[in-house]
Amino acid sequence: MKKQHWTYDKATDAWQVLRIQGEFIKGFDELSKLGPCISIFGSARTEPLNPYYEKAAKLADLCTQHGYGVITGGGPGIMEAANMGAFETEQASVGLSIQLPFEASANSYINELVDCRYFFTRKVFFLKYSQAFVGFPGGFGTLDGLFETLTLIQTG
Repeated sequence: MKKQHWTYDKATDAWQVLRIQGEFIKGFDELSKLGPCISIFGSARTEPLNPYYEKAAKLADLCTQHGYGVITGGGPGIMEAANMGAFETEQASVGLSIQLPFEASANSYINELVDCRYFFTRKVFFLKYSQAFVGFPGGFGTLDGLFETLTLIQTG
């Protein structure tokens, strides 16, 4: 069996940095107009008849009644429920979508969508523009977002 070597093209690094910078600039520009928001994390695979789906929608509605917008990952499941709960109010219903080859497109209850190429820029947007965080049951993506949030809170 032939051993494979990972190759690395140093010539593309500078362009990668510019793409990252561009994503930060675009996201900061689009989200800087937001008022106070709450980020809601949860599974993309939660079905509408699931009690957690209903609870996410109700929680988002309560958040908006108290002057907060809602930020989610912009996908289906819990994210869709939370965006739906905020959508028909005067508060923001934000989706931070991520470009993945196997995930669904953004849900239809978003009035501010930021499409992210990089997970780390997306996490910065979740944290920078939220005053509180809620975690519903989910998988690795939900855990990743919650643990990143907890780490940054702990380290100040």
